[in-house]
Amino acid sequence: MRHFHRAPTPRGIAAVASVAAVLAACSGPRVVTTPPPIPAPTAAPTAVAKIDLTKPPTLGPPPELRPPEISTRELTNGLKIVVLEQHELPLVDVILQVRSGGESDPAGKTGTAALVAAMLTEGTTNRTALQIADQAAYLGIQLNASSGWEQSNVLLHTPTAQLDSALALFGDVALRPSFPAPDLERVRKVRLTALQQLRDRAPAIADRAFASAVFGEQHPYGRPLAGTEGSLASITREEVQRFYTTYYRPNNATLLVVGDVRPDDVERRARELFGGWARGTVPTPATSASSSPKGTTVVIVDKPGAAQTSFRVGGIGAPRTTSDYFPLQVMNTILGGSYSSRLNQNLRETHGYTYGAQSGFGLRRSAGPFIASAEVVTAKTDSALSEFLKELRAIRDTVPSIDLANAKRYLQLGLPSNLETTHDIATEFLPLIAYGIPLDFFATAVQRYGAVTQADVQRVARQYVNPDKLTIVLVGDRKVIEPAIRALKPGDIVTRDVRDVLGAPPTP
Repeated sequence: MRHFHRAPTPRGIAAVASVAAVLAACSGPRVVTTPPPIPAPTAAPTAVAKIDLTKPPTLGPPPELRPPEISTRELTNGLKIVVLEQHELPLVDVILQVRSGGESDPAGKTGTAALVAAMLTEGTTNRTALQIADQAAYLGIQLNASSGWEQSNVLLHTPTAQLDSALALFGDVALRPSFPAPDLERVRKVRLTALQQLRDRAPAIADRAFASAVFGEQHPYGRPLAGTEGSLASITREEVQRFYTTYYRPNNATLLVVGDVRPDDVERRARELFGGWARGTVPTPATSASSSPKGTTVVIVDKPGAAQTSFRVGGIGAPRTTSDYFPLQVMNTILGGSYSSRLNQNLRETHGYTYGAQSGFGLRRSAGPFIASAEVVTAKTDSALSEFLKELRAIRDTVPSIDLANAKRYLQLGLPSNLETTHDIATEFLPLIAYGIPLDFFATAVQRYGAVTQADVQRVARQYVNPDKLTIVLVGDRKVIEPAIRALKPGDIVTRDVRDVLGAPPTP
């Protein structure tokens, strides 16, 4: 039923007045109050300077960056401890970083490191998977584990008030996983289903094809972290246990603690939790050198009927330890590392070929990939490739001083927001620990960005972006895009299908 509000009639107003008079008569002697004095008029507001809305605002100077105070310790078993105090909120992030990940996967068993990390919260010698989940929910904490190329992490986010109980659960998961067979099979099936779903996702196919084309299947970076359907199905429980006992050792790990804590207290708690963890001999992962391409190669992966083409363009970049880190970040910000970058302004804003184009460097222990990417409407695949190549050539020229200044200020002004929360701080410091970068990195970051010159940007662009020796992966409808791509003559063209990239699906 709908309700309508009606304006009061004269008769209604009179009735209300009559009721008010009766109530007043019944309420006792009438009290007369003096109305408050009328305030004196305030002074007229100060005139606000007019803002010229036809001009963009100018950027102010970068603020002084004050990273948290850092304290380092080490237990007798080799476990390193890094503590960053942040007392603004009663919260703590704790991360146990093991310096081994996908690059340590056994031959033919890609995805082992990722499977081990996924199993850590699936049961210990003291708790089942459900008990772990129930206790985490009861305490109001977040507890999980993950694995990357060169590290595996057990992560805890907890209120300070729950730190003792949370750390007890954290230590149990990190030190006493039981890898129960039924849970292993359940997790395996979930991950196999996820891999099967990738066959319908062109961006994921493009990522896989690009890594394989750039590094080769024998290089760790050329293989998928999650493994393949074949390798994941073949990993046994014994192999999962062996990986854990081999690489999860205190002399191969660092405990990072960020938040409302004190270093001495952290060391005491770490000694109680991890003091009995036994050292071990940790093998060095085998790597193979990546070869530089002799020219540009275009890999077209056929996805019939695709409405868009997934672009991956690039090659081998730099390691995280490179002395060119700051010039590379500035150069990439201009090229494709921000919304106002050249690639995005060209392909999205000027031509409307894509919702977004970007570029970046995968900075790892060894030289990782440099990738420029976009998802482009199929009909404009050849035109988009021409624009990609144009921008990759142009960045090798001297960049205008205004572009350089804006890119440096963009990076400088973004630094404080990267260190706002305990989680943010932990996320930024993890790569420093993993790759041996000095922990005072952020203390001088503003100044080091400011010191990058036009010559620095041109030098790193010419060293790491070679438009004549690119790997170009295009995942799309081959029959539609291939003729126009061949007409551009960008280089050698190789055609593949999804089975070539992801392997044949397993037999039911």
